[in-house]
Order: sequence, then C-alpha cells, then structure tokens
Amino acid sequence: MLRLAFLFSLQLMLCFSLLPGLALAQEAEAGATVDRSATGGAQTLDDILARQQQQKLDERFRQDNIGNPEAAAGMSEQLGTLGGVSDPELWRQLRYDSAQVTVSSGGDVGKVLVQDGGMRWLEFRAGPLRHYGGWLLLATIGALVVFFVLRGRIKIDGDKTGRTVTRFKRVERLGHWLLAGSFIILGITGILSLFGRLIIAPYLGKGLNAGLLDLSKWLHNVVAWGFIVGLVMIFVMWVVHNIPNRTDLAWLRQFGGIIGSAHPPAKKFNAGQKLIFWSVVVFGASISLSGLSLLFPYELPLFAKTFGFLNATGLSELLGLGQLPVALAPQEEMQLAQAWHAILAFVLMAIIIAHIYIGSVGMEGAYDAMGSGEVDEVWAKQHHSIWLEEMQGQQAPSDKDKGTVSPAE
Repeated sequence: MLRLAFLFSLQLMLCFSLLPGLALAQEAEAGATVDRSATGGAQTLDDILARQQQQKLDERFRQDNIGNPEAAAGMSEQLGTLGGVSDPELWRQLRYDSAQVTVSSGGDVGKVLVQDGGMRWLEFRAGPLRHYGGWLLLATIGALVVFFVLRGRIKIDGDKTGRTVTRFKRVERLGHWLLAGSFIILGITGILSLFGRLIIAPYLGKGLNAGLLDLSKWLHNVVAWGFIVGLVMIFVMWVVHNIPNRTDLAWLRQFGGIIGSAHPPAKKFNAGQKLIFWSVVVFGASISLSGLSLLFPYELPLFAKTFGFLNATGLSELLGLGQLPVALAPQEEMQLAQAWHAILAFVLMAIIIAHIYIGSVGMEGAYDAMGSGEVDEVWAKQHHSIWLEEMQGQQAPSDKDKGTVSPAE
C-alpha cells in the first residue's frame, strides 16, 4: 500500500502539471523584472532561448499587454490603431480569455475561442499518463507473480470440517459483483480508449480500433451507473464492519499471518480488507464524481471550487503548489476532470488487481465467500476467528443440527 500511495502522489503531482497559470507564481524571483525596453516590451532573445530550453517563463509581459483604449490615436491620425488595440493585442486577449466576446449560442463555453491548455492536457495524456499508468499495472501484476512464486498459495491449516458458516448473504454478494463486474468493464474500456491508438490501430487497423472505441465509449457511459449503484450498496452494508479497531494493529504487525506462524485474529473484515474497502470507497467516489462531470460536460465544474477551498485553507501552500487558479475556462475544467479520473482509475485498478489475486489463486477457500457465500469453519477460524465466535454464539438450535451457522445480520 505504501508503494501505491507513493505512485498515487506522483500521479497527483503530474495532474497538477496541467493547471494553467500555476507556473506564473514561480517563473521569476519576487519583484524581479526583465528589461524589454530594447524590444518595445516584446519578447527578447533570452525569452526565446529560455522557452527552447523548456525553462519557466513569466508570460505576464504578453498576457497583460492587451491594449489600452485610452491610448488610441485620434480619428484625424490615419495610422492610429483602431480603438487602442492592435491585431497582436487582440489575439493576446483571445488567448488569455480576457476579450469581450459575444456569441449567439454555446454560452460561456462558446466564448472561449483560444484555449492552449488543451495541448498540455494532450501531452500529459499521451505521455506521463500512459507511461506511468501502464507501468503501474504491469508492476503490480509482476509483483504478484513474484509473490506467488516465493510464497505460494495460502492454504487452509488442517482438514475441512464440512460444516459451513454463511460469510455473505445474497444481497451482499449482489452488491459486490455489481461493483466488481462494472469496474472490470470500465477498466478494460478505459484502457482501450487510452491505449487503442498504440496497441490496436497499428496491428489490427484503424477501422477496427475506431469500432472498438465507439463500443467502449458506449459501454463505459452505461456501465458507470452500475458502478455507482454497487458502490453505494457496499458502503451502506459494510461501513459499520470496516471501522478500524485494535485487532487491526495485530493483523498489520503480522502482515496478515505472513510474518510468523500464527494467524492474527480478525472480525468480519481484517485490516487488509478494510484498506481495500476504504480505497474503493474513497477513490471510487472521486472517480464517480469526476465521471459525472464528464458525462454532463460543463454542467458540473469541480476544480475551481476545490482550488478555492485549498487556497482558503492554506493546503495548497503547504503542498508547495502556491495559489491555485480559481478562474478556469469550461474546457480546463473538463481537462482536469479527465486527468483526475484517469489517474485515480489507474491507482484503483492496481489495488483491485491485488484484491482479485487474494480472492482467487492467492488464498485457498477465499473465493467461496463471494461465490456461494458459505465458507468452511476451519477457514473462518483461521482468517476471521473473532467473527466466527460471534456467529457461533448467535447460532440457533435448528442450525446446529444442519451443520450451518447463521449470519449475525
């Protein structure tokens, strides 16, 4: 989890690299000015060389140079600029979204005629997002393969008794599989949308890739609602069982029984499962919110208000991000929402891959809990001894004759 947290932090910093105007506060030392008198206020050779070397450059000398109507030449002077604004100054107004634009349709979105932040978003999506996101998934799979080779499958100690205990009721399994199935579809379609141009189009043709992407987009938008419903279901049903307690400390010290020979006691969910649960809830909720923003473009802006909150609380300064921009164009809101959506999706996919491993080949008997809902008493005693004792303490006499323990809920 520490490795995943580190990678998440790294991706978070990459996301903030998309923010427009963040570099302006750090482009020059406080109070420092650049002498551009030789060029009449325009960029100098040093500016050009700095940009070629990808150094941060203070753009305010252009951003603020958008003309002054009061400086307009008189009507009798034929060579005066119209209204005090020349063509270059007009284009600067359009670029920095300060021009007075009137449109017949489109609202605030249509008023943004030039938005160069799209290039930063495109470069981030085609570069760091693909690179680090892809390697995160491959590294997770590789680490699990190495762990399986070294540790092997976690076996049940002793022979099974044949007596089972109800681990999860039908409605619990329904919520789990609704969430799990929808997330797998969302993950696959999201990966196809991001990597299709690299891994499908060159080998199987652009036509097939376009068809797959069209289907992926439709599936992604439809299945997303199932993910949200499943997320709400598992939160309502299991949140009370996932509140941290003292037994989690013993589980973490023994790393779930991997360190030492004894199996640490646990209630219905152990510390590892609680980490999975809260990761799914927190990341899943944020993914859902950003996804809703993408499903309804420009209707649910999230980042300007979030940045305002971070600025007001001082968290942005604490994180070394300076003052975050609170005036964002609608297109910038969508670009940030898409980047955030993808980053969290990659992190959650890595976590779920590890969860799938433990629930299938990694641990004997673990799949039965979500398959049939029934687990052998030996398995329950080995992995959730406190919970088993609670079940047996509430066992009805009729259930004892059947060899089945009723759930506490």
